[in-house]
This record gives sequence, structure tokens and C-alpha cells, in this order.
Amino acid sequence: MTRGHTTGTGTNPEPTRPYDSAYAGDPNGAAPTPYAVPQQRTATPAPALAPAPAPAVGRPGRDRYLDLLRSVALVRVVVYHLFGWAWLSVLFPSMGVMFALAGSLMARSLKRPAMSVIRGRVRRLLPPMWAFGVLVLTMMFVNGWNPSDDPDHGGTWGLIELFNYIVPIGAPPYPWHVGSKSGLLEDTWAVQAAGPLWYLRAYLWFVVASPLLLWLFRKAPWPTLLAPLGLTVLVGTDLVKIPGETGNAVTDFAVYGSCWVLGFAHHEGLLKQIPRYVSVSSASLVMAFGLWWASNHLGPDGWDLNDIPLAQATWSFGFVVILLQYSPSWQELPGRLANWDRLITLSNNRAVTIYLWHNLLIMATVPIIDLAYRLPFMQGERAVGALDGSYTLWMFSLVWPLIGLVILAVGWIEDLAAKRKPRLWPNGSTSKRPRPSTGAHRG
Repeated sequence: MTRGHTTGTGTNPEPTRPYDSAYAGDPNGAAPTPYAVPQQRTATPAPALAPAPAPAVGRPGRDRYLDLLRSVALVRVVVYHLFGWAWLSVLFPSMGVMFALAGSLMARSLKRPAMSVIRGRVRRLLPPMWAFGVLVLTMMFVNGWNPSDDPDHGGTWGLIELFNYIVPIGAPPYPWHVGSKSGLLEDTWAVQAAGPLWYLRAYLWFVVASPLLLWLFRKAPWPTLLAPLGLTVLVGTDLVKIPGETGNAVTDFAVYGSCWVLGFAHHEGLLKQIPRYVSVSSASLVMAFGLWWASNHLGPDGWDLNDIPLAQATWSFGFVVILLQYSPSWQELPGRLANWDRLITLSNNRAVTIYLWHNLLIMATVPIIDLAYRLPFMQGERAVGALDGSYTLWMFSLVWPLIGLVILAVGWIEDLAAKRKPRLWPNGSTSKRPRPSTGAHRG
């Protein structure tokens, strides 16, 4: 799958890489656990010989710091795919961050039997993907696409590849051009819409490989942590060339493998065992190498690290090390961040839905905004020029309400996939969460 593709703005966005349904903290999707209420002392003391009751063991609550990182990463992905600013891949490497957070949650879940964890992760991933795939495939077929006649996916193999819309073990097929250039959507809309599905493939393979990776990490943490970077040196610099989608899949696994294993290191406490000045200094050197490599291997979009695998791998690795090294374990969002609590909760509970649909919704803003040109007061040259100049800003303003509508329409499928009661707008407003405090609780 080609990693660079254009949206309705004519930009060249990064490959859409999602988020897993377990991003919401608790692997079973439970609501955050508030602090335990301290027991008040009674007027009559207990008998001296009576044993003290054992403290209740509560389930760990959501780590709101990790929730915040997921939300920032997700918003950054949407903004990048809309505006196409290459420097955003340097400012905040969203994909590396999301893979690391997913790896941390996977390590947490693997306290349970591995097969049950894998089944649970796959179950949470597939139904939202099926809902998305039904619409996208229907639109493709209605517009005349026939996978058996597609020169890139022809014959029986093109039909077999449709299985990847059911279980994303490989790259799903889609036409590069479908429909009419004068239609409501660009004739490249299928490329944009199917773009996020490559991440589901990468995430699925990481999930399947996690029991083995975690076992290797516990046996040999540093070789397991650094091995994907070494693999990136081979496959990301053309020292070893693997053609086609197999090469893309191996490259994705290599580039983000160390970030996934960093999630293991975070959960297992390895990063906390390293003096902060050592880890931050080492991470900074790795990041500096990434920028140096990128400066000598700039792609068609300049400093877009998505086009430079080794730079992406090393920059993301160092960036994630620093984020996780400074990681405070917030059970509540501190200070002014508490004002964003509901939106952060909503985005974590509907991460798969937002990620899957955002590219298609970005393109859907174009025919809606184009209706403005038909308004009577928009017939003048100045009015048309003003709309032309602010077109992308209008797209940015409109895509969020559209995302909200999709959350209402199909977001509840994430709840069914997680075996929860369906919720239309799960922003935590009805949960009995304690009032936010201004302090952070380091774990």
C-alpha cells in the first residue's frame, strides 16, 4: 500500500495508523475506579483480639496521563491528514505513541491466559472494522469497481484479498480511481477511506506476537527492545528489499516494534529502574540521529518522517522513552486539564470509530462546503475568494461535528465488541468520578 495519499485538500498525509479499542485504559472497558473512601473511626474501638479486616483489593483505575496521550495523538492524526503539515510528524509522532500505549496495555492484559487476551483484542477490533468496511465496499461496488477486473488486484486473487476487510491479516484491496472526477467525492476517495486499515493489520500482528515478545522481553529485555531498530536498519534503508505489501508489513513491524516493546518496559517498570538523566540523554541522542538521518534522506514531502522509516523509528523511539520516563500516574486530570476530562474520556472510548472514519469524513466536508458557493451572497468575486482562502479551516471546523455524528451512529458497536452495554455518548458524565484535584499522583 502506498503510504502517501492525498485528501480533499490536495495534501500528502501520513499513513493513517489507528488506535486500538483497548486504548481506553481498563482492558475490559470498565469505568475508572475512584479512590477508596477512608473508613471513619467509630466511637467504640474494636476488641483488642479481633483481627483487622484485610483491605479490599480494588481494580486499578484508568491512567489519565495515558488517556491524555491517546487523545492528543488521535487529534494530531486528524489534523495532519487534513492540513498535511510534514512538521507534525516531528512535533508529535502519534503512531509511535499509540503503539507504545497499546503495548503497555497488552502487557497488562497478558496476566491472563494469552489466547483469551488475543481473542478479546481481536473481538474488540473487528466489529467496528466490519461496519466501516460494509459502507466503503458498498460505495466502491456502486461506483463500478470490480476487484476481479482491477489490474492491481485482478482475477481470483483480487476476490481472495477481500477477506482482509473481514480479518486484516494483509492489505485490503481498493481502486486507485473510482467514480467520476465530477462526482461529490474525488475519484481517489477509496485510497483515502481504506488508508487507515493498514494500521489494523499492523496492530493485529503485534497482538498475535505479544505473548512471544513479552516472554522474550522478560528473558532478554534489551535485545528484544532494540532488535526492531536493527531490523529497521535493514528493511528501512533498502539494504534488504522485500517487495510489495509483504515489505510494507515487515517495515511497519520494524519501525514501530521498539515502541510496542517500550510499552512492555513501561508496564514492567524497566524504565523506572534507569536514572532519568541516563534515559533522557540516551533518548535525545537517538532522536538526534533520527533527525540527522532524515536531513540526508528527505522525501517528496520534505521532513515528513513517514517517508523515512529509520528516522521515524529512531525519533519515535526516543520521543516515547521521554514521555514514558516522565509518566505520572494520574487517576484524575490535574488543574486545567480537568476541563477536557469528558472529551478525553469520549475519544478514548471511541478511538477505533474516530480513527477508522476520520479520513472519509474529511473528504465528506468538501461537498458540504461547496454548497456555500450556491448561496446568493456568495456570487461576488470577493466572497468566493474569501471562501477559497479559508476552505481548509472550514473543513477543520466541519469534520468534528461529522465525527460526532458518526460516534452517535456507529460508535456503540465498540461497546458490543467489548461486551458492554451500548452507549451513545460515553464521555463519563454519568460516572461517579471524584472531583478533579490539582495534584498529580506518581506511580
